[in-house]
Amino acid sequence: MDTSWIGGVIPPIVTPVDSEECVEEQGLRNVIEHVIAGGVHGILSLGSNGEFYGLDHEQQERAVSITIDQIAGRVPLYMGIGAITTKECVKLAKMGERLGAQALTILPPMFLTPSEEELYRHFDTIAGSTSLPVLLYNNPDRVGNNISANLIERLADIPNIVGVKDSSGDLTLTAEYIRRTRHKGFRVMAGRDVMILGSFVYGAVGCVASTANIVPSLVVEIYDKYAAGDLPGALEAQFKLAPLRMAFNLASFPVITKEAMNLIGVPVGGSILPNTACSDTNRDKLRDILRQMGAL
Repeated sequence: MDTSWIGGVIPPIVTPVDSEECVEEQGLRNVIEHVIAGGVHGILSLGSNGEFYGLDHEQQERAVSITIDQIAGRVPLYMGIGAITTKECVKLAKMGERLGAQALTILPPMFLTPSEEELYRHFDTIAGSTSLPVLLYNNPDRVGNNISANLIERLADIPNIVGVKDSSGDLTLTAEYIRRTRHKGFRVMAGRDVMILGSFVYGAVGCVASTANIVPSLVVEIYDKYAAGDLPGALEAQFKLAPLRMAFNLASFPVITKEAMNLIGVPVGGSILPNTACSDTNRDKLRDILRQMGAL
């Protein structure tokens, strides 16, 4: 399976919703145009920033369908899967393939605490249900389960499990993922926006960065300058990005992404309940950060 196209900067795009918490089509199309204009190399629909957990199957299908239509083949579409049971994940994987996604990203089950063998069987079964390339999504802070380096090494031998996004914030783990799979063609992606450059230095091929919703061209600058051998330039871009990512604690996750999008003039509406909005004081802090970065 050719995976050479998997890499670069991939924003997990936000999902604009209306007053009924259903996908707002024009807002979503505008988000897609904003990030593509910023030079991104792919788009992830229904990631954690896309609030997949707040959308039923019908709305998830609508979000992916609109996204594929608006992309119109310009960049690959990755579809996120975040369900608890293997059966549900298989159903979503088949939906993604039917709709025309180019790849799938899969979270470990939330709430449960499966053993490594159970996790292996879970991912193996999902991968076996689709012909699409599958990337795993390690985000232990959110789901409560960590994908160990030992497990990644085993899963990398499954033909269509081709990579992983690591949002653990543990650069040692990211490095181990890369060291143990580097001869298998396995694609490791940075998942923490403040660790993009560090992950590239170890050998990551790209990043799935929530800040690329807001300032896609700046995140692309980190990638492009590193690829061109301009390490000081890449480092400056990484440092310039850091205050925005550090501001994500100004509200409950993932509210700040939408707040920032609204502030920069890409209207995406509010978050799905129970998340609401950040305080006026914290919105002013976010506005100042965006202004200092030149995003406003």
